[in-house]
Amino acid sequence: MSMLNFSSVFAAWPLFLSGLWLTTVLTLVSCFFGTLLGVACAWARIEGRAWLRLGMACYVEFVRNTPFLIQIFFIYFGLPALGLRMGSLTASIVALTLNLGAYACEIVRAGIEATPRGQIEAAQSLALDRWQIYTRVVVPAALARVWPALTSQFVIMMLISALCSQISTAELSYAANFVAGQTFRNFESYIVVTVCYLVLASALRRFLQWFGPRFVFGA
Repeated sequence: MSMLNFSSVFAAWPLFLSGLWLTTVLTLVSCFFGTLLGVACAWARIEGRAWLRLGMACYVEFVRNTPFLIQIFFIYFGLPALGLRMGSLTASIVALTLNLGAYACEIVRAGIEATPRGQIEAAQSLALDRWQIYTRVVVPAALARVWPALTSQFVIMMLISALCSQISTAELSYAANFVAGQTFRNFESYIVVTVCYLVLASALRRFLQWFGPRFVFGA
């Protein structure tokens, strides 16, 4: 068994740093838009017309019951057959956003349905319209209830972003694969990328635990 040698792997630190940065961007952008999509879909599943509720239910079931890898392949390789072409980065963001939106929809919907009726009636007594009640009363309270679950889902999205390397998005796992292929130090390359993911996941979780109560649903 050959001795471990990290020198050639560490020499490629700019590539790992670039991949780490792109993974962070993919995660933050997809989490932002995915959460907005999830909140909108949750409203549609609760308050929408029958056809809209059915459409959202089909979307949620499709995404939650198909592999993410198939979804991103469909977007990147399949949609061009319909004339819709995307770059690998755009396709990655779209796929991650749609995937998170489906899971966030069900998480947020559970939080909304747990909102006490008295809160809504109190808001109605203050002459708030339906939109104001939903955005200022219902959603913040729902997010406060389900934020731990959403935080876990955000971390999962960061981890599955590694599959975006399959369409040549140069994120962290792509960098590890490239370095391993160039240096033939597979074990060392994947040790480095594993540590990077561990650090990034821990940092993201701590950031969200700090960010949520201060900027999403109030202290």
